[in-house]
Amino acid sequence: MSPITQDSSVQTISELFFLAGISINGPRPWDIQIHNPEFYDHILCGGSLALGESYMAGWWDCPSLDQFFFRVLRNDLDLKLKKSRSALLCSIKATLSNCQNKRKALEVGRKHYDVGNDLFECMLDKHMTYSCAYWDNETVDLTEAQEAKLELICRKVKLEAGMRVLDIGCGWGSFVCYAAQNHGIEAVGITISKEQAKLARKRCAGLPIDIRLLDYRDLSEEFDAIVSVGMFEHVGYKNYREFMQMVNRCLKPDALFLLHTIGSNNSTHHGDPWFDKYIFPNGMLPSIEQMGKASELLLVMEDWHNIGIHYDKTLTSWFANFDQSWPRLQDRYSKTFYRMWKYYLLSMAGAFRSRTTQVWQIVFSKKGRLAGYQSHR
Repeated sequence: MSPITQDSSVQTISELFFLAGISINGPRPWDIQIHNPEFYDHILCGGSLALGESYMAGWWDCPSLDQFFFRVLRNDLDLKLKKSRSALLCSIKATLSNCQNKRKALEVGRKHYDVGNDLFECMLDKHMTYSCAYWDNETVDLTEAQEAKLELICRKVKLEAGMRVLDIGCGWGSFVCYAAQNHGIEAVGITISKEQAKLARKRCAGLPIDIRLLDYRDLSEEFDAIVSVGMFEHVGYKNYREFMQMVNRCLKPDALFLLHTIGSNNSTHHGDPWFDKYIFPNGMLPSIEQMGKASELLLVMEDWHNIGIHYDKTLTSWFANFDQSWPRLQDRYSKTFYRMWKYYLLSMAGAFRSRTTQVWQIVFSKKGRLAGYQSHR
């Protein structure tokens, strides 16, 4: 690369960061420290994928990644960079194929959720709840915040003893176990992760809970309530309608369905290239418009609650647990994995802090409850 090109790339990146109050090699926690001069041209050409990969490779550091990403996203720097080749390829792939069909849907199970139960046991709360917690002024730790979220879901779908409940994307059994122990229900939980299913069965032993390794499209039973917590991000826009049809098919006439999902402020057809490659293959975030169209004439929206501000603290708590546990994890996971996982958790914390990404809890009924619906917060 010629010195002129190098100087131009440095100037362009420096000016972009300046718009967000970020300095190159500055002293503040959100300032970025560059270790490899190839960083500048690499980012200009490769966008978000290059930014994440260069961090994994040690080309740059930042004392507080969450503060860095808060400033980047709050000031729309991601929109000011030209679209990268990787983003274009993601868009083409999502348009030409169904990236979340039955076969491809299994990829995220193998690549992310099967990475190691020891990792998630170290990172999550005692219930192993892998979704946004619900914090208030009296909540003192992650476990309490997750219990508050689980209880909130139970109240929103109006659980009563003896009800039969479906959990779509049950993870390690967090919700079904809590609901069975505290509300006397029986449940079916489905997941596409072999490791999740294995540990969930162990954690739910002795309770009236059936954990199945199953794709949601294969369900045809009726339930008194349905929940899906942190799974809809893997469904994909070409399958949103089929997902809602399944819910309509499995929901009893007066039953309620709660959908807890990360959401996007705008409609897209694919996820971020770095997250697609390294964290959640084939994942994407739904928009309000996409979810509305998917549920039209199938379900009635009774309540919509945005709890996105709570994910910032949840993610920083997960990172603190992961970081503290690293000495006993490092024999099984590489230093590159550590940087990848740190980047994943703290970049997401910054995204939710910036309010560019949301978390929605939406309550649906099949035909609208004649007596109305009482919201819970």
